[in-house]
Amino acid sequence: MSDQLTVMDHISVMYDQFFDSEKKIAKYILNNHKKVVDMTVSELAKESDVSEASVSRFCKRIGVKGFHQLKIGLAKEMVETYGEGNISNDISCDNIGQSLQNILANKIEELKQTVNMIDPKEFESLLKAILHARAVQIVAVGNTIPVAIDGAFKLNELGIPTTAGTIWETQLSYTHTLGQKDVLIAISNSGESNKVVEAVEIANKNGATTIGITNNPHSAIGDQVTYHITTASREKLFLDEFCFSRVSATTVMEIIFLFLTVMIPDSHKRMATCEEMFAVDKR
Repeated sequence: MSDQLTVMDHISVMYDQFFDSEKKIAKYILNNHKKVVDMTVSELAKESDVSEASVSRFCKRIGVKGFHQLKIGLAKEMVETYGEGNISNDISCDNIGQSLQNILANKIEELKQTVNMIDPKEFESLLKAILHARAVQIVAVGNTIPVAIDGAFKLNELGIPTTAGTIWETQLSYTHTLGQKDVLIAISNSGESNKVVEAVEIANKNGATTIGITNNPHSAIGDQVTYHITTASREKLFLDEFCFSRVSATTVMEIIFLFLTVMIPDSHKRMATCEEMFAVDKR
C-alpha cells in the first residue's frame, strides 16, 4: 500500500476491482471503521458474511501485511481525521449540526489526501505541457462533465484554447484532430470508462500529451496516460453504493488553474478582460 494513501482511501480506489466477497468486507470497513478497530478477524468475517481466509486475502490485496496492520492503519486515520471529537461518517436529519461537521471533516480529508498524492515533478511537467499546448481538450462522461466544462472555462480565461462538451460524438470527433502539440485531460472516477479510454487511446496514437485525473492510477486510463493525478474520494463513507465525488477532481482543476495564473505573465489582465465582458450582463 502506498504510504500516501490511507487504508480507507486505498479501499475506495480499489473498490470497483474487488471480487464480491472483497466488496462485502470493503463495504463493512468503510461504513463501520470505528468498530473494526476493536474487532477480531473472525468477528469481521462474520459481520461481512465471508470466511476468515477471505479477510486475510483482503488485507494482502490492499497491501497491508495482515489484519493487525489494517486495524493500526484505521486507528491512525481516525485520529488524524476525527481527532478526539465525535466526528463520524453518520448523516442524520435528526442532528443536522453534527452531520454537517461529519461531512466537513471527511471532505477536508478527501482534499488533503488528493493534494498529498500529487507528485511535484510530474505535476510541473504536466503544467508546462498545458501552458505550451496549441489546444487542450478535457473529456469526461456522466457526472464529471461539469468538472470538464468548468476546467475549460478557466483555461480559456487564461488564454489557453480549451474545449469540453456534453455530446460524446462531438468530443470524440475533436479528439481525432489532436496532434503532438496538443493536450488531452481525461477525467474519470474509476479510470475504466470505455468512452474516455477510447479518447485517450486516440490522443496517444496522434502523439498528444495525455493527462488522467482518476481515483485509480492503475486503471485503464492511469496505465495509458502520460501523466496521472490520483483523486481521493470519501463518498463511500456516506453512501451504500460507491458514488464519485466531484470535489477532488474539481479541486485538481482549480490547482492547475492557480499554478497557471502564476506561470502566465499577463494572466490577470486576461481574466480581467473576460470579467469585464461578463459584467455587461450583471445588474
